[in-house]
Amino acid sequence: MIRTTPFHERLSQLTETGLWEHWANHLVASRYQMSDKFEYFAVRNSAGLFDTSPLYKYRIAGPDAARYLSGVLARDIRTCAVGQGQYTIWCDDRGFVIEDGVVLRHGSDEFVLTSAEPNLAYLEGLIGRLEVGIEDISDQWAILAVQGPRSRDLLASLSPAVARLPYFGIVATTIAGLNVRVSRTGYTGDLGYEIWVPADDAIAVWDAVWAAGRGQGIIPIGMSALYMTRIEAGLLLLDVDFHSSRFAWTDADRSTPIELGLGWMFRGLEADDRTFIGRDAIRRELAGRTSRWKLSGLVVDWREYDRIYAEAGLIPPKDHTPVQDEYFIYDDDLAQIGYATSQMYSPILQRHIALARVPLNLSAPGSRVKLEIGLNHRYEYFDAHVARLPLFNPPRRTA
Repeated sequence: MIRTTPFHERLSQLTETGLWEHWANHLVASRYQMSDKFEYFAVRNSAGLFDTSPLYKYRIAGPDAARYLSGVLARDIRTCAVGQGQYTIWCDDRGFVIEDGVVLRHGSDEFVLTSAEPNLAYLEGLIGRLEVGIEDISDQWAILAVQGPRSRDLLASLSPAVARLPYFGIVATTIAGLNVRVSRTGYTGDLGYEIWVPADDAIAVWDAVWAAGRGQGIIPIGMSALYMTRIEAGLLLLDVDFHSSRFAWTDADRSTPIELGLGWMFRGLEADDRTFIGRDAIRRELAGRTSRWKLSGLVVDWREYDRIYAEAGLIPPKDHTPVQDEYFIYDDDLAQIGYATSQMYSPILQRHIALARVPLNLSAPGSRVKLEIGLNHRYEYFDAHVARLPLFNPPRRTA
């Protein structure tokens, strides 16, 4: 059954394209404007409004809630204070990533965890004898992401408490006289916030945000613009940059957090007394340096790119449309050494960029590889260098 989100009544009136796609059984817009680049630049120059409501949302509460999450989540939830959130992951016993999400701590014994795919049965199966309850609240809450350099001023005009909100902070406040929670989170790599509003109040909150943003270049954005921003920011996408270990057929489709560039979550692991799922495998991988690859950024050499196209008699395309599929990478001897999972022409960096799995010996920034791209019905190999992620990281994101 295809469903609509609590914001759909308003968003369906704003689309010029009528292009919709499915996310978690909900309709979401591919793009509202005729140009998705127009929506992209709203995020980078003003602010974009994105309907994040289809995310799965689980309320985890009870006297043992923190203890439970300490054993399930790979990142230490004990370091997350009340009123803060964390980007986090959960793994299997072999240290492969199952999924990622954001956990928000609303009280000492109350958390909300988001995920892109259903995880309720899996999470409930890990409760054991602990005093903790897990409730699927996905339909109870709508989420409106406000992302871009003007997002703070826009929301502060509606709720002054937002102006002081730190990165990954949460505040309970009101907008248009209605109770909401605002978290300084998002999926664009820019300054941004997400408004959590009870589903029945979604339209009234949307109307208040929309009215406050009029005349400032603030527009709704669809999935295509969101993907453009997340590739620049090096943010992982499930079933593109990694697959859930629960549903992968082989280890070739499984990834460890170290391989995905999330090793920063495990600083001080030796002194960490938690027994979270996957701990032993991750500790062995770190100690033995057994990672198979590292997800890294790639930046294509624009001179070589233009030269190869010019010699083929073609105008070099600079296509910003995100390509979220495998494109192989090679060494100088044209031996395949890995593959890109996401790529595009970055409008703000003015370069072709990619997220790619590169071997460890070539994962240092500046290392050279070749990216395979079809041209005139044959493959050509374009020089690229490895770059540290994120590829675009404005100071305003965390300031």
